[in-house]
Amino acid sequence: MTEIIVLAVVVLLVIIVAVKAVMVVPQAQSAVVERLGRFRAVADPGLNFLVPFLDRVRARIDLREQVVSFPPQPVITQDNLTVSIDTVVYFQVTDSRSAVYEISDYIIGVEQLTTTTLRNVVGGMSLEETLTSRDAINSQLRGVLDQETGRWGIRVARVELKAIDPPPSIQDSMEKQMRADREKRAMILNAEGQREAAIKTAEGEKQAAILAAEGEKQAAILSAEAERQSSILRAQGERASRYLQAQGQAKAIEKVFAAVKRGKPTPELLAYQYLQTLPQMAQGDANKVWMVPSDFGKSLEGFARMLGAPGEDGVFRYEPPQEEAPQEAPEDEDESIRAWFDTSSTPEVAEAVRAAEAVARKEVPAPGMLGEPGALGQAPASAPPARPDQA
Repeated sequence: MTEIIVLAVVVLLVIIVAVKAVMVVPQAQSAVVERLGRFRAVADPGLNFLVPFLDRVRARIDLREQVVSFPPQPVITQDNLTVSIDTVVYFQVTDSRSAVYEISDYIIGVEQLTTTTLRNVVGGMSLEETLTSRDAINSQLRGVLDQETGRWGIRVARVELKAIDPPPSIQDSMEKQMRADREKRAMILNAEGQREAAIKTAEGEKQAAILAAEGEKQAAILSAEAERQSSILRAQGERASRYLQAQGQAKAIEKVFAAVKRGKPTPELLAYQYLQTLPQMAQGDANKVWMVPSDFGKSLEGFARMLGAPGEDGVFRYEPPQEEAPQEAPEDEDESIRAWFDTSSTPEVAEAVRAAEAVARKEVPAPGMLGEPGALGQAPASAPPARPDQA
């Protein structure tokens, strides 16, 4: 039994020694190994062997790039305003021995160094420069931190300002300033828009007035031309009408005198006709008194003697006039007035009249045929064609 216990103790000691002698370091990590309190080596990732009860691991260091966000730090600017700044530092341990033996806690060292450097950099800037110069502040912080932390075995990759918060009163003033600036720009833009609108409106009114005046001018010209043409045509028509009336009156007088002469009236007939005309002459409102001359018969007798010839019974009668050769039409006598009597229509007017007559002759379809295509657009075959003389 004693032998079994001794064997178990020996096996347990062997296992403990084996465990103490073997160390596995994960990837992206390193271990600082000490022997009897002094630095011996830095164990790389993988399998490492130690001397049991003599070697021990002082610290395990993470070799990956680390991100540390520090709490807001109050910083006074050049214009004596206190701002709160949050910083974020990206760093990586490059020397595990220096990170363990050169500084007790490199995280706290980086934080304090960042705070002091930030106050030094921002203290030489105004609030406006601080708010608008983040890249410059980041570059200066990174340069100082990388230089100072190099002896700690640390490489600073980046430094970023996460937030810059001015005091509430300054924020209120800045918001008012921004609001006033926006209102100013809005008023300027509104004034510019009103000016452009007024200019465009004036240009439009100008163009409209020009076009209206041009239209009135053209309308006045066309109206005057139409009035002139209508006056000319009206005058020509009145001239031709008066000429034809004069010709007709002349022909009528000639026919009347010829008929009178062919009838061979006696003085008694002329007196009788004269007496029949007297009541008609007295019907006017201005004719009040009519006097019949006493020598009325002698006047008719002298008229008959002058125009007539005595017959076998001694009574004077009119001799029938000799037939005169027919005269030519006035338009045949004078070439200059031939166009007065041209009553033929122009070809355009004749064509328009024919088209209107063709539309008027189309039959209206029955109510049941209105739905058929072409019912209103086709003329019946029985409709007679328009004659040219109807134009």
